[in-house]
This record gives sequence, C-alpha cells and structure tokens, in this order.
Amino acid sequence: MTQSILIVEDDLTFATMLKTWLGKKGYEVETASTNARARKLLTTRDFSLILSDLRLPDQDGIHLLSWLRDLQKATPVIIMTSYAEIQGAVLAMKEGAADYVSKPVQPDELLKKIKEAISQESKVVATPKESKENFATQNFLEGESEAARQLYNYVNLVAPTQMSVLINGASGTGKEYVAHRIHQLSKRADKPFIAIDCGSIPKDLAASEFFGHVKGSFTGALTDKVGAFEEANGGTLFLDEIGNLSYEVQVQLLRALQERRIRRIGSTKEIEVDIRLVSATNENLKESISKGNFREDLYHRINEFTLLMPALKDRQEDILLFANFFLDQANRELDRHLIGFDAAASEAMQNYSWPGNLRQLKNIVKRATLLAQGDFISIRELGDEILEHATPDAQQMQHSFVLHDEETEKQRILNALQQTGNNKTKAAQLLGVDRKTLYNKLKLYNIPQ
Repeated sequence: MTQSILIVEDDLTFATMLKTWLGKKGYEVETASTNARARKLLTTRDFSLILSDLRLPDQDGIHLLSWLRDLQKATPVIIMTSYAEIQGAVLAMKEGAADYVSKPVQPDELLKKIKEAISQESKVVATPKESKENFATQNFLEGESEAARQLYNYVNLVAPTQMSVLINGASGTGKEYVAHRIHQLSKRADKPFIAIDCGSIPKDLAASEFFGHVKGSFTGALTDKVGAFEEANGGTLFLDEIGNLSYEVQVQLLRALQERRIRRIGSTKEIEVDIRLVSATNENLKESISKGNFREDLYHRINEFTLLMPALKDRQEDILLFANFFLDQANRELDRHLIGFDAAASEAMQNYSWPGNLRQLKNIVKRATLLAQGDFISIRELGDEILEHATPDAQQMQHSFVLHDEETEKQRILNALQQTGNNKTKAAQLLGVDRKTLYNKLKLYNIPQ
C-alpha cells in the first residue's frame, strides 16, 4: 500500500519541490498552504504522515497539532522550522510532534525521519511495562550536535558487546545516563543495573559495598549484606568516579574482575558473578597511574573501550534543546506553565561557557522557572553570571525587543524598523525572531512593508 504524505507549507515553490521529490521516492503527496486547508483535507481522508511548516499564514503548526490531538488522530507530524525558531520546534515536540527538521532541509535527513516516524506509528502499541521502559529512556535528551551524534554512534556500537567501558568527562556531562543507555542497549537489558558512587564510599566500607558481608564479620555488621557485585549479577555494574578508590580497594576490585568470583567479608564461600563493567571518571587516570595513585593493570581491565563525554560548550546546537527539556521538567515539578525563553535569554545561554555543564544548566533553568513572572524566562531570572557574559545585543533585547508582550508588540516592531532603517532582516534579528514571523506581524498590524 502506497504511503501518503500531506505537506502543509505556504511557500508554494518549496512545497512543489518537496512534492515532486517525495513523489519520486514512492509517496503519494498532497499539499496545503494554510492550516484551514490542511484541516479540510484531513477530515476527508487519512494520511500516513503530515509534514508541516511551523509558521503558516492563518495559524501555526502548533494549532494543527492541538486540533489533531482533540480529534484523537494519531497521524505522525514532522515540523519544519528555521534554526531561529528552535524553541517553537521544542514546543511542537511537547505538543505531540513526532520530530522536526531544520531549514534548509537536508533531503537524506528528511527522508530518514519520514521513514522513522511512519515506522513508529505502524508498530504495535506498547504494553504498560514497555511504556514505562520507554518513558525511562526519554528522561534525558541525547542532543543533535555533531559531538552528540558521534558519542551515541559509539554507544550504539559498544553496547551490544561484552567490552568494559570507561566513560571519561567533566562533572555534569551526563556520564551516568550514557552508562544506563549502554545497559539498555545491551543483551543484559532485562537484568539489574547497579550504580555505585566510588567517591562517597568510606575506605573501610568499600569492600562491604562491593562484595557484601556476613553478620558479625566486623563491628556494626548486624545482618548479612549483599554487595554490588551480587546485586548486579547477570547485569551491569556502574562504578562512578572510579578514580577515587583507594589503592587497597583497587587490588580487591581487580581480583574480582579477573576471577569473576567474590567472597563476602567474613565468609569462606566463593560466589561466581557475571557482570558487565561500566566505569566513569572526571580525572586523568593515566596521570594518576604515573603518580602511583591508580593501578595500571586495573586501568586496562576497565578500559577496553573509552567514551569521551563532550562538554556542553562544545555542543552549542544542543543548549536550547536541553534548556527547553529542563524547563519542561521544572514546569512539572514546580507546577508552573512557562512557554520558553525570550530571545535575549536564548542568545545569552548559547554564548555562556557552562563550566558546570548539563547539571548547571538544569539547576539554573529550575531556579529561573520558579522566579519567572511572565510566560517566558528572561536573562534576569537566569542570574547575574549569565547576564555578565551576555553580549550587549542580548542585554539590550532584555529591555526592549521581545515579542511576547502583545500590548506593546506593534510599537516594538516600529522601533526596530526605525533603528534598522526599515531593513527587515536586521529588524527581525533585533527582535529575536525570523523574517517570516516579522512579515506575518507586519501583515497582522497593517504596517506598511
């Protein structure tokens, strides 16, 4: 059966080009230039997929998503958007869009996303257990930057193997999520995932945490205890900040990994264990080896494959994606209903270096969500450190040209046009919107073009 696509796009030249190209790929394609026309077509027939521009002459793609949801139509929607409208794309995802693509559209990427969206829709509905697992994997974003793509390509390669993995990266970059993802994509996914923070274990209790103990084996051992190796048997053991382990514990850990046997403290019985080891560190372990603080033989045992976590400043394309993702989480936790970040705040976040990486971004967004007075987070709520590092243009936008105050919106547009000598492109940049949005506003307010 031929799969059908509805293209909702008011740029008729672009829509025609897409229709011709997708037709050659074997799809049956219809086009609509307005939201109203799209709804009319959707009431008369079903489509395998909808490919819609975010900005339309009558209503935007978000309204189309809401309309589909109200009618309980499960047709997957891919939103097309410019880079400047990235927040709108994130909002569309929250409203139920299957995916989005940035303009100018890359044909291979678009075709891949179309196939994935239609394939996902055709799958059998997940059981409650599967839905819970899927929700767990969606509790973190992987990102779309080149650095993120490369990282998760490596994750996909190494996960199905039995190789021990060392994840190296600064604090707050998401090392534990990557460890979880390796487990979820491995052949051990239905077995336990046990995480141990090596930096928080007192030296005299480390052996007990790893291997367990029997009652009475030392002062305070009031009951038998199962250690992490036994708990993770058959599954994955994740050792976070492994560089913090004492030299003595490193010896015990190496022996357990080599022999695949452990013995609880105070017991003579050996227990066979089958674990896949994933470790993480923010230290330079080779440097620790040269200083005599970390065993070289243990290093080679835990490091059959290395993953390097990129810092947030090195994946700038992902900053607003994560910011909106954390905003969504904060809205739920704090019972707020913020829409997003104004243009000045968005620019400031992209220009900031984020020394605390994703953890810092998450904390700042949560605090800002609590402090925000309107529908959008501004630089003021992001805090002094972000404001100090913002560009002068972003600081100026904070005080003037942000298009979410409907009462003064027209005057702000007029001011922007005056300041830029009626240059629409520069005015749109000053207002923090794309040109198409500006032209729609000019038409709405009957401002001469």
